[in-house]
Amino acid sequence: MNTLERRIVLYFALIFLYLPAIVLVVYSFNDSRLMLTWQGFTLKWYVQLFTSPETGAALKNTLIVSFSATAVSVVLGALLGIGMHLYQFPGKRMVEALFYLPIIIPDIIMAIALLAFYVLIHLTLGYLSIILAHIAFQISFIAFVVKSRMQDFPRSIIEAARDLGATPFQALYRVILPLARPGVIAGALIAFTLSVDDFLITYFTAGVGTSTLPLRIYALVKRGVTPDINALSTLILLATLALLYAGLKLLHKPGEKHRQNNSTAK
Repeated sequence: MNTLERRIVLYFALIFLYLPAIVLVVYSFNDSRLMLTWQGFTLKWYVQLFTSPETGAALKNTLIVSFSATAVSVVLGALLGIGMHLYQFPGKRMVEALFYLPIIIPDIIMAIALLAFYVLIHLTLGYLSIILAHIAFQISFIAFVVKSRMQDFPRSIIEAARDLGATPFQALYRVILPLARPGVIAGALIAFTLSVDDFLITYFTAGVGTSTLPLRIYALVKRGVTPDINALSTLILLATLALLYAGLKLLHKPGEKHRQNNSTAK
């Protein structure tokens, strides 16, 4: 396959991936309620969203769930990622595989497993069950990002801090956490994005009367795809892209690897 053919394949792949999202965004400004007819540009669907009490309540619930789950997951996931990088112990590979399992298995399997577990322990379905479910998969993503970030730095930095008299807590607070901070923030942003976007696990673990933005969109779609659904989906899409971009920028800050290599050489 020559260069021209590779470019053609790449362009077709990009069109296939992003054309539906572009159509979604364009038709969120359509003045007609019908998807197949364009009647002019309007912002009324966005105005309608911000004045809808149901959508406002769903947004509030989504932010509460996502912030709560992310706050807990950041602490647990960061400690897990740092620990997996620094320490060696019997069965470490098995433990890593178990913690990365939520990243690999299909969401439907995890959703059913969580629902069965909640039924077993008699936990009432509601916002608490959603938060716990989101924590279950967020921890793995944050741990993976933090561990990947820590691999850019030699362990000799931490050993040097201990040799200079730093206690384990001082080494963690003054050396390890500053090194891991970009990875922790990036992992938190990615985990928050996944929590906001999650539908399947939320749907299985939500109780009666529970409403989040993905559940709100699902309820609206039952009556047909309309511009107000497109508008809500567009806002979620843009917020997701912004958070992911910020997370990736933090994870791959320019010049850090170069500075680290220089310090190692010295």
